[in-house]
Amino acid sequence: MIEELSIKDLGVIAEATLPLGPGFTAVTGETGAGKTMVVTALGLLLGERADAGTVREGQPQSWVEGRWLIDPESAAAERVRDAGGELDGPELILGRSVSVEGRSRAIVGGRSAPASVLGDLGADLVVVHGQSDQVRLRSAVAQREALDRFAGVELAACLATYQHAFHRWQANAAELDRLTREQDERAAEAAELRTAIAEVETVAPQSGEDTDLTERAERLSNLEELRLGAAQARELLSAEENPDDAPDAIAMLESARRHLERVAGHDPALPALTEAIANAGFVVSDIAAQLSSYLAGLDADGARELDIVQERRADLTALSRKFEGGIDEAIAFLDTGSARLLELDGDSDRLDRLKADTESDRVTVDELAGRLSSLRAEAAGALGEAVTAELSALAMPDAALVVQIDTRDELTAAGRDTVTIMLRPHAGAQPRSLARGASGGELSRVMLAIEVVINVSDPVPTFVFDEVDAGVGGAAAIEIGRRLARLAETAQVIVVTHLAQVAAFAGNHLSVVKDSDGAVTASSVRQLQGDERTAEMARLLSGLPDSASGLEHARELISLAHSS
Repeated sequence: MIEELSIKDLGVIAEATLPLGPGFTAVTGETGAGKTMVVTALGLLLGERADAGTVREGQPQSWVEGRWLIDPESAAAERVRDAGGELDGPELILGRSVSVEGRSRAIVGGRSAPASVLGDLGADLVVVHGQSDQVRLRSAVAQREALDRFAGVELAACLATYQHAFHRWQANAAELDRLTREQDERAAEAAELRTAIAEVETVAPQSGEDTDLTERAERLSNLEELRLGAAQARELLSAEENPDDAPDAIAMLESARRHLERVAGHDPALPALTEAIANAGFVVSDIAAQLSSYLAGLDADGARELDIVQERRADLTALSRKFEGGIDEAIAFLDTGSARLLELDGDSDRLDRLKADTESDRVTVDELAGRLSSLRAEAAGALGEAVTAELSALAMPDAALVVQIDTRDELTAAGRDTVTIMLRPHAGAQPRSLARGASGGELSRVMLAIEVVINVSDPVPTFVFDEVDAGVGGAAAIEIGRRLARLAETAQVIVVTHLAQVAAFAGNHLSVVKDSDGAVTASSVRQLQGDERTAEMARLLSGLPDSASGLEHARELISLAHSS
């Protein structure tokens, strides 16, 4: 239930707060005062598309805020928490701003959220009926939805199961058709993959192998220079193999150590230097040994090894040219290509499974569609009788509602039924489709009667009606007001109306008041009671708030409504 609605700079409304609360609230006002902005504001809070044109002239943005009371354990409350919002006990705050640039911002439970969240919440919280919805009632989809709502939870559960099976069947059928059409193309792709995978497996590249081979090729290509350089270096460090040559580094270090050792006793600084020279000799001896090992390890048959390395590098180069990412991509291709090939090779089994699943789903969908048709047929008669009784009370005593169901072979997401709601205006007349024969006033009353009846099996917390009384007057308008009051016994009802006969039945009467200030019109909202309400009712009746006859008629209407 909406406790309060605040509006700022929306249309001609500068700033207004609407106290709503339970029961029946009527919103009235002069033409152009901005009554429909109340419905626009509610639409924004329910996720409707933002329109920069609704921002009040001269203002940077409009702002709408609604304070709801909801069950903290309800699905709507859970959706709020999923969006990151919070409730204050049972209280939920929803907000929406619209800038002159067309930007929109939604607030759900104190947190920013996409406008789609408002739309999801709105489906659980409010049903809005405007004049466009009367036109929509002429459509087959809206008529089927009305029948399905009336049929209740059993049909809703069956429809949910059906739609799940239907969408699975459609998806499998589409996949089966695609695989069948692409069979030759996929077979050719599989053959190409086999060839490419076999080529990579033949070369069997290793990660980083090309870098290693480049380094080996560089070494092998300069083998003699490496041998000569290493041998010369070793001879300079240790000339054990050529004792007739000049002294080497090791011998020179040893000689230096001995010279210092003879005189070290005369100066405390020399023993440390003597030890350092001895250590240097050990290091040079170790390096000479390493050079000897290096020389022993040089392959005498380097030319043959170089041929093998160059041949391997050629194989890797040829393979890398076929992959933009080189060797690493070729190695990765073994995994991705093999997985894709496995998928393609499984087409035959997959086709068989899809054929079996599609046929099974088709049978399931057929059975569920038959169940839906049966449930709709049962509900159609009951809906027709209940709405007919309501129409009788809405000053259409001779009218009857007939709900016709036509079953076709084609299956859709809603089954195979076409639902047509027809109105028989009086006894002896042929029922006519609402899409063809119903006037605006008749549509208003039929829509209201349907909502009153459906609310018994599919209750909604709040109903908003925007000029549901369009095209209606006199006794019919009084009956509309009476039925709205009846609906308000089990739900919150908010009605934008221009008829005193309807407003008289409201427990809460709000008036949108227009003040003119030069070229700018600013409107606000007042809650009417006592003489103010009587004067507004008189204005609705006669156009004059102080007409004696109008005031008397207004008092009579209010008295009639209270005694009903």
